[in-house]
Amino acid sequence: MAPTTNGSAIFNEAPERTVNNNTIAYSKDSIDIDNVPLNGGILAKTLYLSIDPHMRLWMNQTKDAATGPGYDLGKPIWGIGLALALRSEKDGVKSGDFIYIQIYPFQEYNILSADTPVRVVHPEPGIPLSAYVNVLGMPGQTAFYGLEMIGNPKAGETIYVSAGAGTVGSLVAQLAKARGLKVIASAGSNDKVEAMKQKGVDVAFNYKVEDVAEVLAKEGPIDIYWDHIGGPQLEAAIGACNLYARIILCGALLAFNGAAPHHVKNLAEILYKRIRVQGFMYWEAEVEVEGHSGNPVKFINTLTPLVKSGQIRWTEQVFDGIESANQAVATALTAANTAKVVIKVADP
Repeated sequence: MAPTTNGSAIFNEAPERTVNNNTIAYSKDSIDIDNVPLNGGILAKTLYLSIDPHMRLWMNQTKDAATGPGYDLGKPIWGIGLALALRSEKDGVKSGDFIYIQIYPFQEYNILSADTPVRVVHPEPGIPLSAYVNVLGMPGQTAFYGLEMIGNPKAGETIYVSAGAGTVGSLVAQLAKARGLKVIASAGSNDKVEAMKQKGVDVAFNYKVEDVAEVLAKEGPIDIYWDHIGGPQLEAAIGACNLYARIILCGALLAFNGAAPHHVKNLAEILYKRIRVQGFMYWEAEVEVEGHSGNPVKFINTLTPLVKSGQIRWTEQVFDGIESANQAVATALTAANTAKVVIKVADP
């Protein structure tokens, strides 16, 4: 067979602040999918790619082991991918398997080395494949593991979720609601407030219109705070916390695009109220909750029936083709975005 075009999303230029038209460039090469050596690995055909806000951190040219190795100029960006194994020499993966990869180069085809961690996905009837890079992928795992490991939610408690209309925030809110909690959530527009209400949030408000501290004083106190923002929202949440509250640090959106730092003034309350404050990465939390890595049984068994029944609702914005990567990443980082951004590269 003649060589097959293999398109790539190349990290072309480090953005000064926000992603611009030159940040990610489309490039193409060719690959002989029938004869390329695998050396014990897998030839993967890309189906869906996950676009996530934390990818902005990997565009910084200061490498930080705490957040990941970062992108290299002139090389494909990477993230979470769902692919089809076209050929495989790896134990446990056969041709025709759907595979989930956490660190996956954004190319139409990839040769995954024998030591690349992959998880075989068994799609459920009635659930689209894109769900496995969305509610049944990293965003869902983040929400589930963070709540389980740090939040320890109990029926009758109250949780406050900042950025509650976002992909992870909306899943946190719905999982908490399913566990019998009162859910307070904020977002930065009236459209997002309405979206949160439609997903069952008890108290949804626009933090640009209503004062966070005043809302929490009225609707709280709170037992759990899921923090996506940092800064003033964290300060307000600390002030509204009950004794022995749990604060889950999941993001710092104010810092992602270089916003000026905000110095939280009431940190002493963490001591007085005996508040647990913890950040986490979902892959580490997976080991804590599941007892192992790479086979998220508790997560899949919990989320799948909730998704199939419609008790947990999810949204997505799909971009077509790997050449749309720059636009997809820019969209995921805009304040107006509420849907999970994914790129559909190919059908199986």
